[in-house]
Amino acid sequence: MPALPTFPMSTISVRPWPDPVIDQVGHDPRSPYVEQFWLGILGPTATWLLRRLVSGLEESPAGYDLDLERTARELGIAGRMGPNSPFVRSISRCCRFSAAELVDDTVLQVRRKLPPLTRMQLARLPEALQLAHRQWNEQAVRPELAVDRMRNRARHLALSLLELGEDGEATERQLHRWHIHPAMAHDATAWAVTRHRAAASAAAPAAGDPPEAA
Repeated sequence: MPALPTFPMSTISVRPWPDPVIDQVGHDPRSPYVEQFWLGILGPTATWLLRRLVSGLEESPAGYDLDLERTARELGIAGRMGPNSPFVRSISRCCRFSAAELVDDTVLQVRRKLPPLTRMQLARLPEALQLAHRQWNEQAVRPELAVDRMRNRARHLALSLLELGEDGEATERQLHRWHIHPAMAHDATAWAVTRHRAAASAAAPAAGDPPEAA
């Protein structure tokens, strides 16, 4: 097992780690695939860290400087930056599974996508997740099922946002930020607005109904 890194500075330079194959077939760290299947391999802290790193690269595609202590606090694992700290171990775990690579103590290369699980990695998951992964792959080779799944997910995300108080325009913008195709985001928002209004009308008292007794 490689030695855990030490960081001589309070910041580290995060740079993209391009891969022409994985960038095409891989999964965004913020995607349902990673949340469902990679989470048990990487662990929750490393997964959240990777999501944060990739979001930073989305805002600064050429790279950016990451404040180590601030990021650790934001992830709820603040503490000393020694080699045995939870934060440093999370970086090491990302490197162990080739989601990132330390060029040296000051530069960290990060993949924008994670590859599909290998057979050995899949074998480490509970049987229920292994079955879910097989079903995922079966749906992936049947485009109509994959589209239906994405549409349903987008619609329920939109409905959840409306129930939290967002309006239709803000809901559609948020779906775009979550990398949902604009046409699908528009359809999902329209569907959710209709459902939300219908539910609100059903819950409202009819005109002329007497108020409930105290």
